[in-house]
Amino acid sequence: MKAADRAAVVQALAEKMNANYIDPAVAERVGSAIARKNAEGGYASAASAQAFSAALAQDLRALSGDLHFGAMLDQGFRERGNAAEVPARARMDEAREQAGRWGYGIEKVERLPGNVGYIELRGFGRTEFVGPAYSAAMSLMAGTEALILDLRRNGGGSPSSVAYLISHFFPLGDERHLIDIYNRPSDTTRQIFTVATVAQRYDKPVYVLTSARTFSGGEDCAYSFQAQKRGTVVGETTGGGSNPVGRFSVGQGIVVVIPTSRTTNFVTKTNWEHVGVKPDIAVPAAQALQTAHVAILRNLVSSEKDGDERKELQRVLAMAEKGESDKPVYTLRGER
Repeated sequence: MKAADRAAVVQALAEKMNANYIDPAVAERVGSAIARKNAEGGYASAASAQAFSAALAQDLRALSGDLHFGAMLDQGFRERGNAAEVPARARMDEAREQAGRWGYGIEKVERLPGNVGYIELRGFGRTEFVGPAYSAAMSLMAGTEALILDLRRNGGGSPSSVAYLISHFFPLGDERHLIDIYNRPSDTTRQIFTVATVAQRYDKPVYVLTSARTFSGGEDCAYSFQAQKRGTVVGETTGGGSNPVGRFSVGQGIVVVIPTSRTTNFVTKTNWEHVGVKPDIAVPAAQALQTAHVAILRNLVSSEKDGDERKELQRVLAMAEKGESDKPVYTLRGER
């Protein structure tokens, strides 16, 4: 890239931020700082569009404190206009196939010792693709005594899919207003509620695992469980990114990801931007699963009335406290 190319990109970037970033004052400050750095030769070593986009991504996040900012090279990107764009059939088919290859974001579904359910969810894809998979996973958890939802590696995704998942955890007819999303470019607010048509429901205790890597939609999910007093959050304070984004072309094949919206939780009237979701039980992320499992087992032991069942739960609890579990046996009973 030539100096003139970089200057044109910087100017386009400032214009896009000033018109679309959720906080105009921050947009003005960040745009000015990047323009000043470019004028002083701070990007002279970025000789390619790839290198320049990487440098811009780093500075956008550092200068704004907003971790949703990004920049990348994508020669095939076409910026959407103001009017709603209907995705082409081929693109939708490709997205559906990709969601299936990704397991709809569901990394693992398991029944832990003591009849405790466990689901690890890595992200929130398009609702029309992932919704049925969520309900299928929840149907497998229907008979468990409690559920652990692992969001420690969840990087986010669709707010509508977050709402669809959370809908499984309230009784039929119990509609909850979860969040509002204000979009600056359109000056509109979108209200997101639980989904009344979700049939599979779960009324047992829920523990939600978080880490510093939990971000965006993963944080939205954990925050909503906490705010609605429907789950106990266990682990680390999350990444701290709540502003939904749009994508914009700034020339030379460079696409910038600009936070265009602000999320507000209906219960708390605020969000987790910059501060993250603070756990109810703070432990290192690597210990969160064991901590949640032990807490559940202790509650099950204290409430179990049947002597034999209680004794078995106590045995399982003792192993869980030591980080152990029964090894699978692959021989017939009595066979040596």
